[in-house]
Amino acid sequence: MNTDDYLQHFLPYIKDLPEPNQLQRSDLIHPNFLIEKNGNLEMYFSPHNEFINSGAKLVIVGITPGWTQMKRAFQEAKQQLGEGASLDNIIKSSKLVARFAGPMRKHLIEMLDTCGVHEIFGLRSCHLLFDHACDLLHTTSVIKYPVFIKGKNYTGYSPKIEQSTLLKTYAYGAFPEELKKIKSKFLLVPLGKRVSAVISKLVENGEIPGDYCLFGFPHPSGANGHRLKQFAEAKDHLQSIVRAYSRQK
Repeated sequence: MNTDDYLQHFLPYIKDLPEPNQLQRSDLIHPNFLIEKNGNLEMYFSPHNEFINSGAKLVIVGITPGWTQMKRAFQEAKQQLGEGASLDNIIKSSKLVARFAGPMRKHLIEMLDTCGVHEIFGLRSCHLLFDHACDLLHTTSVIKYPVFIKGKNYTGYSPKIEQSTLLKTYAYGAFPEELKKIKSKFLLVPLGKRVSAVISKLVENGEIPGDYCLFGFPHPSGANGHRLKQFAEAKDHLQSIVRAYSRQK
């Protein structure tokens, strides 16, 4: 299915969900929203990654939406549907609310600020990218839809992306096609080693630009216990890429 088909297919199920504050895991990790199952891998629909900000100057890429993002996206979609919003407004609003929702957004903003990203866009802090400066930002994942293994967030391992036909189709097919819809020259931030590995291969194959890519940027999840050490080791290199991007702006 293409994007419009997916939205139309899942819309009746979103309408039938409980009220936003009553949504449970079992309501969303449910056969109604299952896209595909392959072994222990289960991929589910979520409305927020349907929106693409084609004018973005900063693109932040995760591995796949996690449960927290998925829940927030559905809560917002349900709320917007109840208020009679258009389909376009539903997917945009779901995106703005859900992107990197949870504690990792705070960690992400702190690292971006330390790299000087806020300065090149004339912002007090990168937290404004998730507020009134959101037109500068596009967030996405190399695997567009939430993937779970035995109910737990997929982290890029067991299996690795390259070991799964399903995951490869999204990471090396849908993802680069999405980036091609962004018209501006953008600063690219891959979160963590697995995302960097995918993007490195796509850059090597000439499918996406890699001149201003912050390779080595740690994943901001609190579960990444090496985050601070990884960032300290990469900080100087990351800051130099940000400065290089600033000079061409």
